[in-house]
Amino acid sequence: MKKTPLLNVALSELIASLGHGDMLVIGDAGLPIPAETYRIDLALTRGVPGFIETVRTVLSEMQVERVIVAEETARVSPHVLQELEALLPGVPFERVSHELLKDLCGRARAVVRTGEFTPYANVILVAGVVF
Repeated sequence: MKKTPLLNVALSELIASLGHGDMLVIGDAGLPIPAETYRIDLALTRGVPGFIETVRTVLSEMQVERVIVAEETARVSPHVLQELEALLPGVPFERVSHELLKDLCGRARAVVRTGEFTPYANVILVAGVVF
């Protein structure tokens, strides 16, 4: 059995397959996901699993070199941005419009849907390298 916190097989396999610069989106329950984009749907019910706990668990296995968030997050849900920054100290954050973030979902390797109901609780994690 794995020793790391991440137990979801699909998510663990995806992270293991990421290359430098690949994007992984973790989104709230309402983020539209393009039909052609691989989806890992973790949403069980309202708030389960939560956005931050999902990000924290993904970070236990994923090397991140850059983060992309919607500009609206800072204005509408600033606590989400603060928690992300605390989880990723020293990692550069790029702010884009929510519309651009949604467009980038179509270029991501996958979108992970959580049960989060907080507006703009979405993030794009750009894979880095460990060397």
